[in-house]
Amino acid sequence: MIQANSLKKSYGTLDVLKGVNISINKGEVISIVGASGAGKTTLLHILGTLDKAGSGTLQINNVTISGLNDKKLADFRNKNIGFVFQFHHLLPEFTALENVCIPAFIAGVSKSKAEEKAIELLTFLGLKDRMNHKPNELSGGEQQRVAVARALINDPAVVLADEPSGNLDSKTAKELHQLFFTLREKLNQTFVIVTHNEELANMADRKLIMKDGNII
Repeated sequence: MIQANSLKKSYGTLDVLKGVNISINKGEVISIVGASGAGKTTLLHILGTLDKAGSGTLQINNVTISGLNDKKLADFRNKNIGFVFQFHHLLPEFTALENVCIPAFIAGVSKSKAEEKAIELLTFLGLKDRMNHKPNELSGGEQQRVAVARALINDPAVVLADEPSGNLDSKTAKELHQLFFTLREKLNQTFVIVTHNEELANMADRKLIMKDGNII
């Protein structure tokens, strides 16, 4: 599913990634942990094609990322990678349903098909009665579940999550963590999760520890 070899990334004289190798299979839930500054988020952004490595190779779903121009890369990212961030980044002027549909519209899916899939996901995530509410009318946990539905709308090959429960209380965080594993069971979804939450990290199939720009 994901194969990265010798990924290096520097900002000026600061070496953030120092030759990271990582292999992730379909349906795996992987957690990445480590101290602040270890390179976790930089690695996640490169795996998500939001940033480019200085050197090394990256394959996702049998596609070599370095071979794609900017337009093809954006299209690949939209259709193959879902993102869940610490801050949900929902657009405040749109309803939950509309927020979830946006990546599908970008991918050229018709309004009726996008809404049908969005309703299915929101219902599955327990938000059937909240889909016409705007973000400021939803709790933090509900907003984050909307963000999860948005990440899943295009049936991505992999979902990348960066501190997904960082802004949630412990009960809501636990529910979100369990949701990732339910999605894996139902959809054979692949998750790569950067987290400081030890409970979530230890639930994963594999826990990768980063230190000083490397996986140890």
